[in-house]
Amino acid sequence: MIKALLGSDPEVAEVLDCEKRRQLDQIELIASENIVSSSVREALGHEITNKTLEGYPGKRFHGGGRYVDVLEQLAIDRAKTLFGAEYVNVQPHSGVQANQAVFFSFLKPGDRVLSLELAAGGHLSHGAKANYSGSWFDAHFYTVNRQTELLDYDAIEEKAEALRPKLLIAGGSAYPRKINFERMESIAHGVGATLLVDMAHVAGLVAGGVYPSPVPYADIVTCTTTKTLRGPRGGLILSRDDKFQPSLQSAVFPGVQGSLHSNVLAAKAVCLGEALDLSFKRYAKQVVRNARVLAKVLEQRGVHVVSGGTDSHIVLLNLSSIGLQGKAAENVLAMCNITSNKNPVPCDGPRPSDWSGLRLGVAAVTTRGIEAADMSVLAGYIADLLYAEKRGCLSESVSQVTQWVTRWCELHPVPP
Repeated sequence: MIKALLGSDPEVAEVLDCEKRRQLDQIELIASENIVSSSVREALGHEITNKTLEGYPGKRFHGGGRYVDVLEQLAIDRAKTLFGAEYVNVQPHSGVQANQAVFFSFLKPGDRVLSLELAAGGHLSHGAKANYSGSWFDAHFYTVNRQTELLDYDAIEEKAEALRPKLLIAGGSAYPRKINFERMESIAHGVGATLLVDMAHVAGLVAGGVYPSPVPYADIVTCTTTKTLRGPRGGLILSRDDKFQPSLQSAVFPGVQGSLHSNVLAAKAVCLGEALDLSFKRYAKQVVRNARVLAKVLEQRGVHVVSGGTDSHIVLLNLSSIGLQGKAAENVLAMCNITSNKNPVPCDGPRPSDWSGLRLGVAAVTTRGIEAADMSVLAGYIADLLYAEKRGCLSESVSQVTQWVTRWCELHPVPP
């Protein structure tokens, strides 16, 4: 229990304590989540949160920012080293706001954008109608090959040549395979488009050297510091050179946001420092190893894994193969203290209630210490639960799996 908060606001303290216990007692398989270190948490709770600043190091609109200047430059330098970038902006409050800044910098309302379709693994901020990016811009989409469920670069090139977009976007939130960034660069520049790569989900895998880096090929790269990078909730913008620095700096501030979050900036510096350590490379390798075990076991049990496997932390299931919808699968796993999320799969419609997919991610559970043997057991139990739900005979499977999850969580506490 949080001592100071318990005395001043016991209602909030109780809720936070319940959330802490939930994280201790559940296996986290939501692909966009991870577990931050105690050092990151300490930075987030530091008194530096009291400091308001706008602008950039050495050019602030408020006084008293000399220590934040040091932290911001430290975060920038660490990100440059980690990703091999010449330009870095560490101020975006989220990955979406990082994308917003790129749109603000390179596009005018009504300009054409080409990105990965949401059902094929894209992201809302890449042109979905429900998002500003789809309301203000002329958004079009490419998809995956219906047979292989992999990106079809010839088809993307053909569509780009027909549409002549101002911005081509690669990356998303549920595409589990490697992306050929060199080919995407060729397609974009062949039609006069700027190439934006959103590597929010795989930034930590790129940092760990187990997933190709887009930095040498993309004009602009955005990402979050959460997910596989194992940091606080926030965004980054990177580029292989600094020619876009003036427009991107002004696009972030004052373009799409005001004051920076000093405590989050400090936590970003911490997580970037952690990712530079050799142990992080070992972590990234284990993430991919675990994801491949999960995919392989589920495939062997007859559950359709989209694209037949994974090159990242994501395993995307198409449950129409066994007659289930994503929400039903999410619910049955939750009964056993396994968290996941429903997700569209290629060719799914726009209504979440109709989605056939379940997205699983192994970044958080790998942080907690799972290795291949236990991942294989967990994958088998997930298959058992899915088939038991289909047959309508859940009770025995739920009891067995819940007991295993409880024991595993006791043996693998959340790192302090």
